[in-house]
Amino acid sequence: MPQFSIAITLVVALFIVVLFSIRIVPQGEEWVVERLGKFKKVIKPGLNIIIPFIDSIRDKITTRDIILDVAKQEVITKDNAVIIANAVAFMKITDPVKALYGVEDFKLAIRHIIMTTLRSIIGEMKLDEALSNREMIKARLKDAIIDDVADWGVTVKSVEIQDINPSGSMQDSMERQAAAERERRAIETSAEG
Repeated sequence: MPQFSIAITLVVALFIVVLFSIRIVPQGEEWVVERLGKFKKVIKPGLNIIIPFIDSIRDKITTRDIILDVAKQEVITKDNAVIIANAVAFMKITDPVKALYGVEDFKLAIRHIIMTTLRSIIGEMKLDEALSNREMIKARLKDAIIDDVADWGVTVKSVEIQDINPSGSMQDSMERQAAAERERRAIETSAEG
């Protein structure tokens, strides 16, 4: 009887080891495996085997497109007008190892690099240029950040400018200016009559 209980214990232990060895990675993800705290490999979607209790899953990285919303921010143009701008970036992780180990938080880093670059680009333009050249701003923004984010294993597919609007006080000033212009024209027209 003791041999039977030893055999059952071994079978159960073997079953537990096999259970902890098998990892099924879903489609659209890649998992980073560390062995005793050091990077070992990236496992792809499907059935994978790791060494239990020695290998561990450090992180699960998505290989699908990521949508990153960049918050609204006030930007000062070349002619000292304040406008509010925000953007959205579409990106994909191409190298999970660089994305995980190359930067502390790649989403936060990309969000900040987009914000600072957008401020820089709009800061070189006058108000009218900034409000009317959305496509040019988008192209310059993508070109400016594409090399930096490539170092982090990320490919930026597109950066879209969601809104570029004058600030509330700037809109009030523009409305007062337009009203004054209309009033001036009305006075000229009545004076000519």
